[in-house]
Amino acid sequence: MNPRLARALVNGALLGMALVALAPLAWMASASFMAPGEAGALPPPLLPAHPTLAHYRTLFARAGMGRYLLNSFAIASASTLLSLACNLMAGYAFAKLRFRGRERLFRALLGALVIPAQVAMLPLFLLLKYAGLVNTYAGVVAPALATVFGIFLVRQYARGIPDELLEAARIDGAGEARIFVQIVLPLLRPIIVTLAVFTFLTAWNDFLWPLIVLTGQEHYTLPIALASLSREHAQDTELMMAGSVVTVVPVLVLFLLLQRHYLQGLMLGSLKG
Repeated sequence: MNPRLARALVNGALLGMALVALAPLAWMASASFMAPGEAGALPPPLLPAHPTLAHYRTLFARAGMGRYLLNSFAIASASTLLSLACNLMAGYAFAKLRFRGRERLFRALLGALVIPAQVAMLPLFLLLKYAGLVNTYAGVVAPALATVFGIFLVRQYARGIPDELLEAARIDGAGEARIFVQIVLPLLRPIIVTLAVFTFLTAWNDFLWPLIVLTGQEHYTLPIALASLSREHAQDTELMMAGSVVTVVPVLVLFLLLQRHYLQGLMLGSLKG
């Protein structure tokens, strides 16, 4: 096959799949500006006849969406920062520090990847209940402090750091904390961005665990608030689409801004070692 024709066919197929994937998002954004009941017409219109921001005003003025937006941002930011601190230190330790049982412990952690997260939710909830962390932001953040995937990703990348560089720093009198902060962290920058984006997106979109832990409506995150809103306004399609836009746009913008670093770090982390 002609290489130019093959390239055109591949690019055309990719463009077609991209349009299929983006079409629901585009209609969701369009429907959020439609008048009440307009999105339920048959066939549904692609564009609003008379665009309006009434649904967004309703969300923030009466549905309390601003509070839920702040809750999601606070939980996702705290989860990201704390997870980065724990996963970076643990991944570096498994990659470069020698201690007894290191390989066995790491293999046990990898074995935990096959255990569904839902299996651990009940015992984790009981532990948090005894600790008095139910219906608190800390209870939502606690499970994200360290993840097997994050530790594995950092370890794989950190194994590529030359041992000679670390030994030279130790000979010069640098302690382990100084080596980690001043030498290792700058070298881990691509994987830090990748892990930060991945953790933030996971925490932002998480629905099941916050639903279990948070019992007070004032603590709800955006996914829970949107599900609660759908029960109260099941027939108000335009309002639900506006709520979906508010939920999706922040993380979509974040991913688009950092996608190059995210994919670069993900590929490097999977190939190192």
